[in-house]
Amino acid sequence: MRTPSIFTLLLLTLSVSALGCTTQDATQPSIFDRSQVPTPTIASSAEPPLPPFDPKNFVREVDNLLFPLPLGRRLIYRGTEDGERETVITDVTRLHKTILGVPVTVVLDRVFLAGELKEKTFDWYAEDKNGNVWYFGEDTKEFERGQVVSTAGSFEAGKKGAKAGVIMRSHLVRGQVTPQEFAPGVAEDKARVIDLHATVTVPYGTFHECLKTEEFTALEPGVLENKFYCPGIGIVKERDVRGGTVRTGLTNVVQR
Repeated sequence: MRTPSIFTLLLLTLSVSALGCTTQDATQPSIFDRSQVPTPTIASSAEPPLPPFDPKNFVREVDNLLFPLPLGRRLIYRGTEDGERETVITDVTRLHKTILGVPVTVVLDRVFLAGELKEKTFDWYAEDKNGNVWYFGEDTKEFERGQVVSTAGSFEAGKKGAKAGVIMRSHLVRGQVTPQEFAPGVAEDKARVIDLHATVTVPYGTFHECLKTEEFTALEPGVLENKFYCPGIGIVKERDVRGGTVRTGLTNVVQR
């Protein structure tokens, strides 16, 4: 019999460790199959290529464990920005749109600062048959006193050189970098995997086995943001590390 390699032993150790983290916190509001939670292989700082894009390789529902988008779901986040009260309302709509031959899920995000609407964005997502969630762009508007003052950051894959990025891979590796937005000079966000076993407490509850990322862009080199994605929910917490003051956490989930 061949002696197991160091690499094999490392994978076995990580797998056993992941299986040991199976105790559900009583405050965690969702129930899910933890066997689906991705586990890290080898830490890497590489930026592997995106999966091949094929319009025929997509499914109708976005049900990636760390980024599910069930139609009719509303997530409410509260926090602060620049010392003022901030509320973010995210709605997974039933609107229809097709981009590059792919029917996408349309998500509406609204940001309120001190009770006033500051930003309204339609985001477009779709999941391929391998479980990768692709991001096809956004239609975003910034408001002041009820009037649109900017649409900066808006783009649609397939137009003006923009391509679809990936918001959530089906297989995650610690240190891995993924292009989320690909619109040169307009939106070039990337995310790096920091932790795959984070525990997060927000007003809505305590979550385990969460993904922690740091997100950055070459268009704003002084800006760095942490996001936490938790099984069965998606984003539960966001915080600016550099270049901003946003701190928000999930406070409620409603299925409509």
